[in-house]
Amino acid sequence: MSGNTFGILFAVTNFGESHGPAIGCVIDGCPPGMELGEADIQPDLDRRRPGTSRHVTQRQEADQVEILSGVYEGKTTGTPICLLIRNTDQRSKDYSEIAQTFRPGHADYSYLQKYGLRDPRGGGRASARLTAPMVAAGAVAKKWLAQKYGTAFRGCMTQIGDEVIGFESWDHVPHNPFFAPIADVSRLESYVDSLRKAGDSCGARIRVVASGVPPGLGEPLFDRLDADIAHAMMGINAVKGVEIGAGFASVIQRGSAHGDSPTPEGFMTNNAGGVLGGISTGQDLEVSIAVKPTSSIITPRETINLKGEAAQVVTKGRHDPCVGIRATPIAEAMLALVVMEHALRHRAQNADVIPPLTPIQASCG
Repeated sequence: MSGNTFGILFAVTNFGESHGPAIGCVIDGCPPGMELGEADIQPDLDRRRPGTSRHVTQRQEADQVEILSGVYEGKTTGTPICLLIRNTDQRSKDYSEIAQTFRPGHADYSYLQKYGLRDPRGGGRASARLTAPMVAAGAVAKKWLAQKYGTAFRGCMTQIGDEVIGFESWDHVPHNPFFAPIADVSRLESYVDSLRKAGDSCGARIRVVASGVPPGLGEPLFDRLDADIAHAMMGINAVKGVEIGAGFASVIQRGSAHGDSPTPEGFMTNNAGGVLGGISTGQDLEVSIAVKPTSSIITPRETINLKGEAAQVVTKGRHDPCVGIRATPIAEAMLALVVMEHALRHRAQNADVIPPLTPIQASCG
């Protein structure tokens, strides 16, 4: 199976299955000399891991990362870094009844059409569990970018189902299971509780922001920074839409309002989401993603079996009523991997020279 490596200069190869012995990744291209240990990676994995509240899957995985290579005496060596996360709480028997049918909205049908066989246990390679290694790799990228440029990444949920979430403060995000930027999440809890009782699921909208991004990252035309961001976000399980900056809202904007006018004090707005002509401006990168409803639900649905006959399917097991609840650290990680890739490309082409900031750039972000 090809298509398991993300990036070129900072290349992350993802491996494993949801119910295999382990999942993980190999990072090739991390610059040498950076201090790195499991403690640098584990906090982001803890934010993403299952079983942390009643609102997510109750699969109990510690998601404890192990660094198997690429680090010597606490520093990266420049050689491939292998990160391993062992699976410890698989319940493959939960999927025995669906091995002969296809779950609507899941990758069962398309995997079988492509490869002639599929691993039904938790979705195999199509499982959202395979986002954990990308979160681990993203943590490595985050540390390098923070040390090199002071770049920081943060995200939050802005909508779950038809519940729109207002913005109060980033300070609230770490203190609730929804990564919501509000103090009181009781209505969100009630909403998800009702979904679970109904045996159904919903989607979500996630906002992710990168601040302290140096200007000049990205290439014209086909390797545009925003194009690579969209590619990365669409590589996250269940993501069906990506917006950069104003996104689809730009359709109803006038040119007189959409253009981000520069002033001696900085840009007046950021409708472009920090990217112009495929190249970063120094403003915050602003990205939103749409996550579809969880495909694995206990509500009976019409489908077909392997013989093409009409059937019904009920997905048993432990599943998120909204996979978007745990998507925020995943989106942050994928954005970090894109910025890391383009930072290394810029360094290779321009000898690590970042032009002196103009007054406009210095005030951005």
